[in-house]
Amino acid sequence: MSSSGAKDRPELQFPFLLDEDTVATLQECKTLFILRGLPGSGKSTLARVIVDRYHDGTKMVSADTYKIKPGARGATSEEYKRLDEELATYCRRDTRVLVLDDTNHEPERLEQLFEMADQYQYQVVLVEPKTAWRLDCAQLKEKNQWQLSADELKKLKPGLEKDFLPLYFGWFLTKKSSESLRKAGQTFLEELGNHKAFKKELPHFVSGDEPREKMDLVTYFGKRPPGVLHCTTKFCDYGKAAGADEYAQQDVVKKSYGKAFKLVISALFVTPKTTGARVELSEQELPLWPNDVDRLSPSDSLPRGSRAHITLGCASEVEAVQTGLDLLEIVKQEKGGNRGEEVGELHRGKLYSLGSGRWVLSLAKKMEVKAIFTGYYGKGKPVPTHSSRKGGALQSCTII
Repeated sequence: MSSSGAKDRPELQFPFLLDEDTVATLQECKTLFILRGLPGSGKSTLARVIVDRYHDGTKMVSADTYKIKPGARGATSEEYKRLDEELATYCRRDTRVLVLDDTNHEPERLEQLFEMADQYQYQVVLVEPKTAWRLDCAQLKEKNQWQLSADELKKLKPGLEKDFLPLYFGWFLTKKSSESLRKAGQTFLEELGNHKAFKKELPHFVSGDEPREKMDLVTYFGKRPPGVLHCTTKFCDYGKAAGADEYAQQDVVKKSYGKAFKLVISALFVTPKTTGARVELSEQELPLWPNDVDRLSPSDSLPRGSRAHITLGCASEVEAVQTGLDLLEIVKQEKGGNRGEEVGELHRGKLYSLGSGRWVLSLAKKMEVKAIFTGYYGKGKPVPTHSSRKGGALQSCTII
């Protein structure tokens, strides 16, 4: 179905169907669309529209194919095993767009799917039908192909009445944009580690009296995010974090979910703990940025979006959340009138030393990266990741 066809149908008002930039950007990603909803609510119709919109390089896996009757999974464990094997087969082939059509009303089932997405490094977009009758069991009783009664439908309903919130929302870069930014970050680390001005700051990075002329910062920041890079907007902790529900219910968040954006990178930075990219948010992106994250202390008054960043690496024993805190320290210092000492010109721009092992590369030409706004739903812990190469070994990675 074309975008013009979807525009005329209220139940198909999704950016990944209507917005041409989003459709083009998703072609550069690996995305798992997970359909959720009661039987008869319009999931299968929506799944077919997504497949039709993305056609080549798209596969749909449906519970209906395996004659899985909606309800408790215990009675259909063998069928689900076969369904998951089919889904994993497409993941191993790096199928660009995967569509899973099932009720997906149980958190335990969703967690299995999120783990698979982590293993094969797919971004997840949860999709629920927008039909007027999607939660009306009296109408669904007449529409569902399984001839489930209203009472049977009501038993499935609790798991679908509330949005399933991610560990965090954010902009997830395309594979190509991730590779470009990663490469720029690595070049910066190589140049900085060899720069004569960096030598005086070495004590912030190494202990002991061992004399060194230069340093391998690429190895130093060995804890790097796997797969695609991302810029976190709101940490939700699956709905347990303060303000998570309020953030997710905002109209701008709902309308932007699954939509493409172009993020601007204005600088790269290094501290003794982290290295990252500074994101300059536009008027389109700022409404998605929370109001309460741009401060280190309650008295801070920094511009909205000051903390927006993409983590490129962390030193050993350092968590990724530190990258944003390090950037806030840099912004706070700049706001106080101290941009640091300009110590030279690197490949991509001017290098500034801010003291205490903090360095900023102000890009002469800002980088533009493509990204999709969605959520990360996995556990954020090491998982075995599958190489797409035939016979490729399992590797362990941590989502940061």
